[in-house]
Amino acid sequence: MTFSFVSFPTIETERLILRKAIERDAKDILELYSNENVVQHMAIGPFTSVEDAKGEISWYEKIFLEQTGMRWVIEDKITQKVIGTCGYLNYEAEHKRIEIGYDLSPKAWGKGIMTEALKPIIHFAFHDMNMNKIEAEVTSENDASLHLLSKLGFHKDGVLRQHEFEKGRYIDLAIYSLLKSEYK
Repeated sequence: MTFSFVSFPTIETERLILRKAIERDAKDILELYSNENVVQHMAIGPFTSVEDAKGEISWYEKIFLEQTGMRWVIEDKITQKVIGTCGYLNYEAEHKRIEIGYDLSPKAWGKGIMTEALKPIIHFAFHDMNMNKIEAEVTSENDASLHLLSKLGFHKDGVLRQHEFEKGRYIDLAIYSLLKSEYK
């Protein structure tokens, strides 16, 4: 059976709760996406208002309702603060393929948080959503993300040269993937 996009799944790990974003998360999401270091490798500029954060939460709701993706907020169990997000976009049921994305507050970098968050959502994609392939598109300059994908077993498929025009320049996107048959 394939995941039906009826109720949003909550996933708990040792240190984290991955859950649906709610309006009270707007302050934490503003703090996350107003940080230049977080949006540095993203197509968006830094958020400047709570309205920007509320718009982001609305977008998470929209992609879930449209059944094109889902985005979890990453909540620290101890502080109950949203410290990042992770999830899927470009869900292609026919091809059993989906694209992963993630971001994290710099205060949480280097602590294994994103590995802890992504392992269960990768499991979710392969087992609950019955995906065959998880893809990732990462700017070629984002060394931390490229390292994370390799650590999680993703393989580099290639590079799309000067694939997007972002923040006044063309950027290369490295394409990574993980197949269900490779998943451990």
